[in-house]
Amino acid sequence: MEILLLAIYSAVVWFVFIKKKWLPWNIGTQVTVVIIPIVGLTVLILLLNVVAPSSGDVRVIKYVINVVPQVRGRVIEVPVEPNRLVHKGDVLFRIDPTPYELAVRSLKAQLASSVAGSRELNEQLAAATGKVTESRGAIQQAESRISELDAQLDLARRRVRQNQELVATGAGDKFALEKAQTEVASLEAQLGMARSAAAQTRAAQSQASAGERQIRERMAGRVDDEYAPVAQIRAQLANAEWELAQTTVVAPADGYAINVQLRPGAFTTAFPANPALTFVEQNFQVIALYHQNELVAVEPGNEAEFSLNAFPGQIIKAHVDSIVWAQGQGQVANSTQLPTTGYGPMPPGRFPVRLTVDARDAGRFFPAGAVGDGAIYTNHVAAIHIIRKIIVRVGSKLDYLILKLH
Repeated sequence: MEILLLAIYSAVVWFVFIKKKWLPWNIGTQVTVVIIPIVGLTVLILLLNVVAPSSGDVRVIKYVINVVPQVRGRVIEVPVEPNRLVHKGDVLFRIDPTPYELAVRSLKAQLASSVAGSRELNEQLAAATGKVTESRGAIQQAESRISELDAQLDLARRRVRQNQELVATGAGDKFALEKAQTEVASLEAQLGMARSAAAQTRAAQSQASAGERQIRERMAGRVDDEYAPVAQIRAQLANAEWELAQTTVVAPADGYAINVQLRPGAFTTAFPANPALTFVEQNFQVIALYHQNELVAVEPGNEAEFSLNAFPGQIIKAHVDSIVWAQGQGQVANSTQLPTTGYGPMPPGRFPVRLTVDARDAGRFFPAGAVGDGAIYTNHVAAIHIIRKIIVRVGSKLDYLILKLH
């Protein structure tokens, strides 16, 4: 662009001083003619670098995902083709699901058995509670029988005393006395048996209560109103089903599986340091690197445009999303040693400016790692932005040139 401006300026000078001779061509005018373009171009370039800064390092960056399976096993299928667009959810590869299917079946059987066991415990608890209730009723009956026999025994003993008094005075019957004594002995025997039965009933109640407490203690561990062993096996089953689902590895997003070396028969494992394949997302971001003093007037939302070497002659419209005010020189490693600043002054680092591609070009394909040139147009001195736009477009046309001799 500078050469074009000089050519135009030279044509004007030739037309005015040589062809039309409107002004004299002497030492004074010659010095003036030389100084004007030097000063003008210097001021123009310096001003342009502030109000419309350019970058010779525009990069297309894409997210790269190292695909690591969640489970280990032998690969049985790799349907994905390398460097072909796949959509989110498409199958990348499958791992042999046999051991995980067997684990699911085993845990389902254990779950059914545990559920049956919990139901059996409920029935045992109901039976134990019934025994406790029955024992309490038997104790009440035994105590009532003992009370009844105590009353009968007291009456029989009074009769014995009465008959003894009558026999002593000669007015009584010995047979009646013997009968009364026999009745007392019988009632005492019955009372002893009743007390023994009551003791046995109390022992049975204690045993039934202990059994009930044991069953309740076994059922005390509950998770979300579910018997703890059942909840544990159900959680193990859910984990086994999740592992079974992970034997099919799908694309995490729209993108490309690059350099697919995975083949059926290979063994893969859940180890992050050894990914099964590399996946490049279709989504991208554009970064333009600028020296620190070039960003004085740049603000988010400023108009921007850039060209890529991969697409000669094409101008891509964008706007400034944000300036990443951070770079490696602003970080000191966590260490016990003193920071090393080097043997000489460190070169000033550049800051990345993130560009958002406008809707017109957002749907086009941007290869990861593509580079090019670009410019940002600030809100200052918009009249000279046209010069930067011409420079950018001329540079994009020069990308058609392939300068090599073979």
